[in-house]
Amino acid sequence: MKKIAGVLLAISIMAFTSFVPNVAAEGERGLEDEIIYNIMIDRYNNGTPSNDSQVNLDDSQAYHGGDLQGIIAKLDDLQEIGVTTISISSLMENGDEGFHGYWIEDFYQVEEHFGTIEDLHTLIEEAHNRDMKVVMEFVTNYVAASHPIVDDSEKEDWFIDNELVEPAWLENTARLNLEHPEVEAYLLDVAVYWMNETAIDGFKLHAVDQAPLAFLESFTEHVKELNPEFYLLGDTLVTDANSAEIINDTALDAIGSMRLKDAMVEVFAEPDNAVESIYEVWQTAENQLPLLYVDDFNSKRFTQEFSENRRNTLTTWSLALTYMYTTPGVPMLLQGSELPMYGTNAEESQRLVPFNSGEPDLKEFHNRISALRNQFPVLRYGDFEIVDTSGALSVFKRTYNDETMYIAINNGSESAYVDVSEIPSNMELRGYLGDNLVRENENGEYRIGLARESAEVYMVQPNAGINWLFIGFVVSVFVLFIGAIIYLSVKQKKQNM
Repeated sequence: MKKIAGVLLAISIMAFTSFVPNVAAEGERGLEDEIIYNIMIDRYNNGTPSNDSQVNLDDSQAYHGGDLQGIIAKLDDLQEIGVTTISISSLMENGDEGFHGYWIEDFYQVEEHFGTIEDLHTLIEEAHNRDMKVVMEFVTNYVAASHPIVDDSEKEDWFIDNELVEPAWLENTARLNLEHPEVEAYLLDVAVYWMNETAIDGFKLHAVDQAPLAFLESFTEHVKELNPEFYLLGDTLVTDANSAEIINDTALDAIGSMRLKDAMVEVFAEPDNAVESIYEVWQTAENQLPLLYVDDFNSKRFTQEFSENRRNTLTTWSLALTYMYTTPGVPMLLQGSELPMYGTNAEESQRLVPFNSGEPDLKEFHNRISALRNQFPVLRYGDFEIVDTSGALSVFKRTYNDETMYIAINNGSESAYVDVSEIPSNMELRGYLGDNLVRENENGEYRIGLARESAEVYMVQPNAGINWLFIGFVVSVFVLFIGAIIYLSVKQKKQNM
């Protein structure tokens, strides 16, 4: 009887889900189809305690034991929350206590604290088996002060003075002269080595704001000539003021936006801040398809920011994730965001991820919002504009081919609504986060109303009215289910007589 009941339940679930559109993205998977998860290897998960030499959990500047095997062990969990690409920190051989990966002593070896080249092969293979990609951070601006080439008298002109003193790890580095042809050739050789030695899917170039534009242009074009599908991302160390120039003049696919990060954190850190202000930052930015993030390894965690204002964790993350996953750009999560992690400064933000903690409802929302983004190409490729604002409620619209979706985010402490008049008659707005339904009113408008601190994503579709066919099907399945239970019960009684 359990087997029949299970089959009937499966039929009813398939019947329900068959009424949900299933639109596959056109063409090959590209960067805008990705959801990136950013990992600092040493501070993620300790999968192999046998390589824990120099590990000291009480020292924020020492190794803490995270490694490649630790990432492999969590791939299923990352897939469950919708991650499609993992971005791992620099894994090349580092100097003592170079847990962050920026004190490179050998560009051609894997740091022993992180594992072996075989571990890297396994990580990439296991990720690919789950249809996930792996991007590796590539440090071009710096080497460890202890790197052998620093003391090579024939390579004195390979280095220039380092003008920065922050962050603290810069103290033990030597800055490469990226305008020197031999330095560029050397780094390109390193890139080719890792591309040939592994099945890595891309590089994230570290501190592109500190590199000469001519170097970035030449380096990225050479890499793309070798593999046009290879992802090239960039992060910034100090400023993203020249991000538009970098994107326009190089073959980089995307770089992070500090301005948008600051705007999102500022808005969602407190209730009643207008979501419209994030749009205004995006509208004036020349980099309008950035890596979207609200957390980084060098500052206070987003969860810490809003929790200090006594905002609810699930509520606030739901608002922020809805914005990140439905607006132009590529969402990028920092490790531990799905739990979520707290941290008042860089040291706390960089600690090992406390996997024994977490909120299941938040992980479930990660799954839902990522599935929604994946389901509808319009949320990844569509044109983007603001429709209207009422206080802290803003309604946005995305259009792509024949699809139109509206995203409503109410960051306010009270309910609010917006009347939309641009939608043709006899249509309806079907909500996918809260199962809301909006139909045309007597004024020919569609009133999008949301409770306080909530969000909804609507698809515009013809007014279906009451779907009697669907209701009849569900009723028939239910009757069949009850009939099967009665039949089996009677049969079992006869057998027992």
